[in-house]
Amino acid sequence: MSTYALTTLFVVPVGSTIPSSGSGSTQDLTAGQVGFYSSSYAAVDATDIAASPYFYVAQGRENTYLQGSKRSDKIKGCPGQLATPPVAVKTCNSNVTEWYKVSGCATAANQITDITDFKVQCGEIVTVTLRAFSNYINTLYFNGFTRSVTVQAPCCDCGGDPCVDVDVNALINKLIAKFNEKAPGNNPDNVSFDSFFEFENVGGTILRIHGKPLTKYGQPCDIAAFPFEYDRMYFNAFVYEGPATTADFIVADACNIVASASVVQNSSYPSGLSAEWKQAEINYYSYQAGYLKSLYRMGGYNENFESYVTDNIVYDSYYIRFNEFDKAAYQWGDYVHMDNIVIIAVPNEDASAGLSTAVSNILVAALGAVVDNNECITTTTTTTAP
Repeated sequence: MSTYALTTLFVVPVGSTIPSSGSGSTQDLTAGQVGFYSSSYAAVDATDIAASPYFYVAQGRENTYLQGSKRSDKIKGCPGQLATPPVAVKTCNSNVTEWYKVSGCATAANQITDITDFKVQCGEIVTVTLRAFSNYINTLYFNGFTRSVTVQAPCCDCGGDPCVDVDVNALINKLIAKFNEKAPGNNPDNVSFDSFFEFENVGGTILRIHGKPLTKYGQPCDIAAFPFEYDRMYFNAFVYEGPATTADFIVADACNIVASASVVQNSSYPSGLSAEWKQAEINYYSYQAGYLKSLYRMGGYNENFESYVTDNIVYDSYYIRFNEFDKAAYQWGDYVHMDNIVIIAVPNEDASAGLSTAVSNILVAALGAVVDNNECITTTTTTTAP
């Protein structure tokens, strides 16, 4: 999102309803209730929102002292056409430059890497190097947390004929045993592999490495920071011939590769959780009140703050970026043109049956087809004993 965009956030309360067409004006909204209104401030829905020259998004307030409902600026879309800009935008004079949906996803996935296709001969020296990255980890290691284990491939009893390939199952078990060894001593810098990884022998042919989930950030002391942030750990794996060297932490370990490492599941963040939107309400509150000097006369405390987020709920969100409806409004500044962003966070269907769909139907009728910018991950785990 642009740094210069004025952002207004609307969080739809759980159990709320969207006003139907002709059901009143913005003054009739109850505290927290979100609705869509025409240029004449009449409630509209999917049946007639496109007929208005522009529309507003509005939300009722609990504290209405010196102000009415919270309201967006004027939004005009191109129903059925906005999905193919820029020609469609010009034909209907829309001021919307972008709009999309982000589905809430409560589950975060951890990385899984499979190491297969071992090309190791009996008795050879084999090294596996893992290099892990995350926000936490990168504060300690400039090029990721890099550790290596080195083992000698099991010997083969081949009689008079020398063997070519090693027993892969035995090699994998030997590597896992080495991975699971604890770092020596009580020095806190002696971080063990099991702090970040789990290891599995799948079918005697696959060394499967799971990244472990990491904890959520605590509240930072810097109030300008963004407290709601989950740490995501991802890693690279290299399997090569020969012992580890002191250069492993800065090289790609691309020489003498003796096995294939494939990422079969990427790590991801959760999205749309209650904590995220509680923080967003704080971040964007400066554009939700009409008398800021009164609100902020007491340092560190906003006595008119209203939150409509419910704990333990997943929210879908709709983002609309648009310019001023009246182009003459740009004359106040020739150099920096500020656009607007409206964010509508709606409890997903699991939390509020039909509410997210109702909001989506109204916006699609006004703005055209929407693209979902987030696909929730689904995982299936199959383990085969060696």
